[in-house]
Amino acid sequence: MRTTTTALALLAATAFLLPAAPATAAPAAAAPRIGDCAPGELCLWAKAAFKGSRQVYDLTRIDIESCTPLPPGADVQSLANRTGRPVTAYQSDECQETAEFDTYPGGGTWVPQVPYRVRAFKVWES
Repeated sequence: MRTTTTALALLAATAFLLPAAPATAAPAAAAPRIGDCAPGELCLWAKAAFKGSRQVYDLTRIDIESCTPLPPGADVQSLANRTGRPVTAYQSDECQETAEFDTYPGGGTWVPQVPYRVRAFKVWES
């Protein structure tokens, strides 16, 4: 009896050291799906997270190192650069550097939320 009482007391005193039973885990959230954009393309989406209407450009449809404005009234909130070349996205529809702009590497850059509305872009030689 004495051994049982001592063992119970020891167990009660050390219970806080034991790991708690794991809580029921919430189902893992599915990873966000990256929009479709093939190798060699610059893909632009009207909404964040690669949603909304999509515009696709490749090197056969644009002039390298020239400003390519989006159609009037269009702007972009997410993009994927798979051209293999750097692409600069501009807030200005004339590629002016007085507004916001950022350059994205061409090896497969996925940007789910550009920090401004993109209205034009330039693809660089290297």
